[in-house]
Amino acid sequence: MNKILGLHHITAIAGSAQKNHEFYTRVLGLRLVKKTVNFDDPGTYHLYYGDERGSAGTILTFFPWEGMAPGKNGTGMATEIGYAVNSGSLAFWKDRFEAFQVRHEEAEERFGETLLKFKDPDGLELSLIIPATADTRTPWETNEVNSENATKGFHSTTLTLKSIDKTAKVLTDIFGYRLLGQEGNRFRFITDSVPNSAIIDLLETPEGQHGASGTGTNHHVAFRVPDEAVQQEFRERISSQGLQITPKIDRDYFFSLYFREPGGVLFEIATDNPGFTVDEPLAELGTHLMLPEQHDYLRAELENILPKLS
Repeated sequence: MNKILGLHHITAIAGSAQKNHEFYTRVLGLRLVKKTVNFDDPGTYHLYYGDERGSAGTILTFFPWEGMAPGKNGTGMATEIGYAVNSGSLAFWKDRFEAFQVRHEEAEERFGETLLKFKDPDGLELSLIIPATADTRTPWETNEVNSENATKGFHSTTLTLKSIDKTAKVLTDIFGYRLLGQEGNRFRFITDSVPNSAIIDLLETPEGQHGASGTGTNHHVAFRVPDEAVQQEFRERISSQGLQITPKIDRDYFFSLYFREPGGVLFEIATDNPGFTVDEPLAELGTHLMLPEQHDYLRAELENILPKLS
């Protein structure tokens, strides 16, 4: 049976596109891999940050809706994004967060791994995690964030749920994950199909308040498959369990299916193909405004109304 290949990307909501761009490219040192628009709302950017190529498992994307009200984390949402970093790098990051006045906490332990929690300018909850097994992926580096300290890509994401039972069955029975362990009300699931970006934590809070979408919250979590044939297999599996799932949607850089898992989190299944170099050379990724064919006639208008990023 084909298994999900861990995380493909995670999409969140921001306010100011400029503040978002500054934080993720300068403070965190990620590469702006693609500057395009929300296909369903072309007056809004869709910004993709990741490693050099925008490899699956490194891609954090944003819809920066200027003027949107802040959201609130709660049940039925992905509530934390974890990035893998090298052992010994947390002191660098703590100093950097203090220098840039980034909200952060003291380091703590979770499942035997050390992590440092922090928030982006909109309050999105993230963490830097030293994995139990060293992450060997080659990171994108900048003049200020070298390869020894740079983020390697996703370590995990946390879903907060009133009950984990039905969500856990999606992970294990459909996606091929297994329960790795439990700490209090946190249940860790992992897939053995890939060495990285392989962990989903389910946080069970029966009395928790339902989350509210807005800036500083996650929009959806995308899981990875190699191609459209395997994607179709998953569509049939998901549909056979009585869950409503969309037809295949062409997102230019990957093909997508969307469904809402029983706990309320919006899941996506995204393909590796065709990738981010389909419309820009590797060296120029993120340097041009790339529009889907259906919105190309709006280019002059969009270039005038979209905020300039510097």
